[in-house]
Amino acid sequence: MTHSNTNQMETNLIKVYDATLLSSSKVYQINGTYYRYLGDAGTIQHPQYLFVPLPNQRKKASFRLNRNKLMTRCYEVEGMVYQKPVVQNNSQQLQLF
Repeated sequence: MTHSNTNQMETNLIKVYDATLLSSSKVYQINGTYYRYLGDAGTIQHPQYLFVPLPNQRKKASFRLNRNKLMTRCYEVEGMVYQKPVVQNNSQQLQLF
């Protein structure tokens, strides 16, 4: 008996159980699509978490998850890191007041 899936790369998904651990440098899988985390919105009582699909994914629209949907649908893809594309001629400066 042979196993057909022995050469597939294992993707380890970690269930997101704490919204404070979300990071824009990590990659998340939601409903079979890879996303990156943009930030949160909404109110303290009703927070919403914003995600945008990575390039070359079938889905193109960003969307929000509330806390319950985040806990049931969102998985961190272990070992995958989102790296922002390097932009040469666009320098942005952030100032803190």
